[in-house]
Amino acid sequence: MRLTEHQAQLIAQLAHEMAGEQARVRVFGSRLDDEARGGDLDLMLELPEPADNPTLLVARFSARVTRLMQGRKVDVVLAAPNLMRLPIHEVAFREGKIL
Repeated sequence: MRLTEHQAQLIAQLAHEMAGEQARVRVFGSRLDDEARGGDLDLMLELPEPADNPTLLVARFSARVTRLMQGRKVDVVLAAPNLMRLPIHEVAFREGKIL
């Protein structure tokens, strides 16, 4: 995985601060390939409870992770009981690594 242990810890900590202690973050996509270069950071933020304002949460989480990653492009997918599950969620659940 092309994230340092420190970056992974900070991202997980940020998820807990913004979405609660039960929130989990999965990294998926090209960042899991240690041989690849560049690319954005694909994350799935998982919530056990319904999301009150999912769009705002994703925007804020993405912005804060982007700053943490020194401007690297970050794509965030949100999984919560009250949100529709899309094919991208299935990919993230199947291939993603929990931070």
